[in-house]
Amino acid sequence: MHDRLQPDHSIDRVRNGSAESCPRLPRRREADLQRRQERGELRVRAAADYRRLVEEQGLAEAYAATDVVVAADAGFTDQGSLHLSLGPSDPPIRLRDAQLDGVSGLAGGGAGELVLPLGGGLGEPLRRGGAQLLAALLQGESLPLDASGEATAQHPRRELHTLLSLSQIGGARLLLQRAVVENGVVAVSSASGICPSPWGPLLGPHHTALYSCGGAGSIGLTMPGLHQLGAGSPLLVAGAIGWVVGPGSGHHPGVRRQASGHALSPGAAAALSVAVHELDSRWIRPCFFEGHGSALLVAIAAPVLLLDGTIAAQAAAPAESLQAPVLDLAIPRRVKPALGNVNYAELASGTLTVESRSLRCAPAHSPRLAGEITAELVERLQHNHFPLRLPSAPLGERSTLLPLAD
Repeated sequence: MHDRLQPDHSIDRVRNGSAESCPRLPRRREADLQRRQERGELRVRAAADYRRLVEEQGLAEAYAATDVVVAADAGFTDQGSLHLSLGPSDPPIRLRDAQLDGVSGLAGGGAGELVLPLGGGLGEPLRRGGAQLLAALLQGESLPLDASGEATAQHPRRELHTLLSLSQIGGARLLLQRAVVENGVVAVSSASGICPSPWGPLLGPHHTALYSCGGAGSIGLTMPGLHQLGAGSPLLVAGAIGWVVGPGSGHHPGVRRQASGHALSPGAAAALSVAVHELDSRWIRPCFFEGHGSALLVAIAAPVLLLDGTIAAQAAAPAESLQAPVLDLAIPRRVKPALGNVNYAELASGTLTVESRSLRCAPAHSPRLAGEITAELVERLQHNHFPLRLPSAPLGERSTLLPLAD
């Protein structure tokens, strides 16, 4: 991530409604929208539909006809883990070392607790990590569990070899440490040949580019600062209701921002937890990037409550007004060389110009899955099948992006 960008305090003026560009529209209350939802009268639109309505009728008319905008992401992540709570064996075993279908997990926190990382598998011939195990469990497969135990008086068993399916797991949760990010990056490579990256291979020098965020319609660029997310906020995660647990990995809300409040680079981040048994495999896919390892493609949608003119204007921002930084991933350092910024309209065209070079670019995410999960949440909100509420506490201003000392 490019963390040399400094805060632009114009965002504070925007949030306080004192910026000249802030429209003065009637304020709404969360309770009023909740009552509308209970009566089946909640006016919900996908982010793309809302922006189109603003273009056609103006902000005031679109705001008057819309209560909630639904934004969504469907990106890749390997920053997460699969948490399994296994029932007792007979005789009982206290897990010390365990492998599920050849993938090593961390045993601890209880007699039958097993944690499997989503990523990894780079050096394994099967090219598998926790992402592939999750997909197999969701498909109904039974996976071999091989474990050794730490013998105690109450847990005398030393070895366990069995088959494990999702129906045999009492509790299973997916923890995504960096589930929602305010903006993304455009990855390029200045090196010759193929450069592995967390979003796929890059061809260099300066031939192809991959952009990690969907831009207009993404959660973080529809909801700058992730200001409506905090501990306990509900999100639709691959068809299941997940919950924000707090700031995510790399949470850095103090990045440089546009006057509108939109981040010019990855900023705020949220972590979430979701029950594995409720996930729908249509919206969650395992993948493997050569030279990087396993990752998970997961579709996530969030409601954005239009409570005032500032929120309404931010949610209506068009692709050409939103920007992402271009970073050179050929340099394996914490701070990547920045090659400028580019707007999302140019990225969507499929061709990108960086330092007078023309590059082919492609999304390192799934616009189709993002569109599908958006439509699903719109329907659930309209039929009062998804909770509509603001967080009791925000994600906070403290950055979690603290570099390690050498």
